[in-house]
Amino acid sequence: MANKDSVKGTLLVALIMCLVCSVVVSTAAVVLRPAQQANVELDRKRNVLVAGGLVQPGASAKEVEAAFQSVETRYVDLTTGKFTDEAPAGGSGRAASRIDGAHARVASADDIAKIIRRENISEVYVVEKNGELDRLILPVRGYGLWGTLFGFLALESDLNTVAGLAFYEHKETPGLGGEVDNPNWKALWHGRQVFDADGDVAINIIKGSVDPNSAQAIHQVDGLSGATLTSNGVENLLHFWLGSEGFGPFLNNLKAGEA
Repeated sequence: MANKDSVKGTLLVALIMCLVCSVVVSTAAVVLRPAQQANVELDRKRNVLVAGGLVQPGASAKEVEAAFQSVETRYVDLTTGKFTDEAPAGGSGRAASRIDGAHARVASADDIAKIIRRENISEVYVVEKNGELDRLILPVRGYGLWGTLFGFLALESDLNTVAGLAFYEHKETPGLGGEVDNPNWKALWHGRQVFDADGDVAINIIKGSVDPNSAQAIHQVDGLSGATLTSNGVENLLHFWLGSEGFGPFLNNLKAGEA
């Protein structure tokens, strides 16, 4: 029998411990995977609902599931600007943007959101009341100061008025760019209009505070203090996803009843 205090004995004990730990970790990962996936799905639903103003950020799982019953998940072909029955590859825009054949590379001149690749098919969330469109919730993303911000933009039934904007993942500096999470700043978006009378994307974030007497106030939001690059990033990502390379053609088709 090997001496437990020998080099061989020490290595043998270490090897056995590594094998036992590997089995425990692997088993835990497999057993917990369904719960993890359920939590990811619940978080997605909660973020969609929060952006749409349909639940509060601290809503319980039961409240989220109940509220999401009024939301229909649909898919949009961004190359045609119309609804499609084809689900996005990988299950989400972020995943599809990494799969060959499921995305298109964005020309550098058009890539103001700095996403590099845009999925061909994106999911959107439709809320109806009495058979009529009430809100449309769009996934949006784009680069801020330190990384990509991921969120949802909710539009009212006129497909122009902002019902809500919420980011669920970002790397911005706490207290500065991280103020995109501040309820007071998010509240400033409610009622703003993203398009002007000519149908061009007009929403913008200004330095300082919006002058309520300005003719452009309906399209403007106060900038984040000390976070100009984050503010620019939010504005750019909205301009991209509301423009011709994003959901712009789809929104035009939907307004015309041709989506």
